[in-house]
Amino acid sequence: MTQNRLRLHDLFRYYRELPHQNAAITELEEAIIRVSPGMFNRDQQWFKTWSHAGKQPEADLKPALDLIKKWEGCRLETYLCAANVPTIGYGHTGPDVRMGMTIRQDEADAMLLNDVQRFAKAVDFQINAPLNNNQRCALISFTFNVGTGALLDSTLRKRLNSGENPNKVAMEELPRWNKGGGGVLQGLVNRRKDEVDLFVKGGQKEAPSPAQLFTPDKPWDFKITPNITYGELTLREEARRFTRQQQCDTALELCKYLEKVRTHFGGKPIVITSGHRPPAINASVGGSSKSEHLYNMDGVGAVDFYIAGVDIYKVQEYVDQTWQYSLGYGAPKGFVHLGMRLGKPRVRWDY
Repeated sequence: MTQNRLRLHDLFRYYRELPHQNAAITELEEAIIRVSPGMFNRDQQWFKTWSHAGKQPEADLKPALDLIKKWEGCRLETYLCAANVPTIGYGHTGPDVRMGMTIRQDEADAMLLNDVQRFAKAVDFQINAPLNNNQRCALISFTFNVGTGALLDSTLRKRLNSGENPNKVAMEELPRWNKGGGGVLQGLVNRRKDEVDLFVKGGQKEAPSPAQLFTPDKPWDFKITPNITYGELTLREEARRFTRQQQCDTALELCKYLEKVRTHFGGKPIVITSGHRPPAINASVGGSSKSEHLYNMDGVGAVDFYIAGVDIYKVQEYVDQTWQYSLGYGAPKGFVHLGMRLGKPRVRWDY
């Protein structure tokens, strides 16, 4: 009897997301549930050990984690993805995901880390060519998106393993994976660009010149991002000017995300209705004494906005799905509140 015994470790070692393997996992799960119905509950000790991120070798995977978080977004309730598959967290799917589930942010982070480690093993197994960590992480992000089977069958893998120049291969092959639903998707075009950048350049950008840096003394027409100016965050009022560099850095992060929203809705203009509100101005408009619009601590800031010609509820829904920090449901009043507060928690509330 012991000669025929299998270990789960051996099964996972050869797991490649093949259809027959997925079917076998489902059968195994159903068999375990019949014997022990509560075995797959998240309060089980095995799950706590499995998902304990503090004991996982996360540092080398950070570039992949950052890229995947950027493009997947995080949802703490199950939803059906474009392929009609129950999904939760950062694009997590599998036999443990059921419609109607709700998870905490720390559980979503643990799921992501576990998923990324699994895809990292697939990359390590399938790619024989030597890779530096940034190249490896770029391929992990790519494989997370397209699947291990796609990597296995790809010309990308074959060319890398044949010894071709890896940077040349990445620049030529990764951008080809930009289609979905029968056509080119701009989101995939942009994601592939980020993966190529990480693979080839290590994700490092040339340091901007002093003239390009967003600082408190810049003129109102200074472009924080390609389509958003300093004046839009201040209503071109001197009393609203930023006074600390940390405020500019926070505003830059918010504006970069607004550019993503703008792109998603076809490049239609972002209209900012409220940005920086120093204490006196905030009090005069009846703002909360703890308002994120104060920009009064490092990493704290907010922008209220809408998109010209776009249903505000659709904008709010998209931000809800893709912004991991603070969101105020202001759609009934004609705007979306995009913010960050101390510690950058995920927060949602109604106006």
